[in-house]
Amino acid sequence: MPDARTLVLLRHGRTAWNQARRIQGHADAELDEIGHAQAQAVAQHVAALGPVHLWSSDLTRAATTAAYVGAACGLAPVADARLREYALGSREGMTHADYAVAHPEEFAAFRTGDFDVVPDGEGTLAVEKRMRAVLLDLLDATPAGGLSVAVSHGAALRVVIASLLSWDVEELQTLGALDNCGWAVLTESPATGGFRLGAYNRVAPA
Repeated sequence: MPDARTLVLLRHGRTAWNQARRIQGHADAELDEIGHAQAQAVAQHVAALGPVHLWSSDLTRAATTAAYVGAACGLAPVADARLREYALGSREGMTHADYAVAHPEEFAAFRTGDFDVVPDGEGTLAVEKRMRAVLLDLLDATPAGGLSVAVSHGAALRVVIASLLSWDVEELQTLGALDNCGWAVLTESPATGGFRLGAYNRVAPA
């Protein structure tokens, strides 16, 4: 429909912690050299979509990615802490290898996408609630027929995409992880009050 609004949901570029398989959560890791290149490349593709708004997690890896997108689009990114990744408590900073040794059963569940096993972490329902709220606020700010961009984090985006599509847990498991600077496209469906998934894990050509 010509008046339907669209959200582009973009994961941040690579960090050294991503490369080292180190758990980030709310830890404020910066983009590495490849991450900067990814952000610069994806910015041109996002700019071509003609976004009217650009919101971002306030964590450095997302904010830096958004800065590249903003420069290409002529938009000033708006930081919003609701777009942050899961908070993962005492597991933040651990490598996957160390996590597997220290807490093998918990890590096995974590690797399936069950982040609720982290004893002092942020629960999925809380992440889903804040992510839904901020993305629906962004949609409300988007004019009819317009497109807006949110720069966020892999696990949080995966959860909220499934939520906005009204998918259950089994359907959520069919979504793989977003690559660094991978994006998804959701377009509202006014007839149903929901969304349609137009694309998932698109990436800029290397």
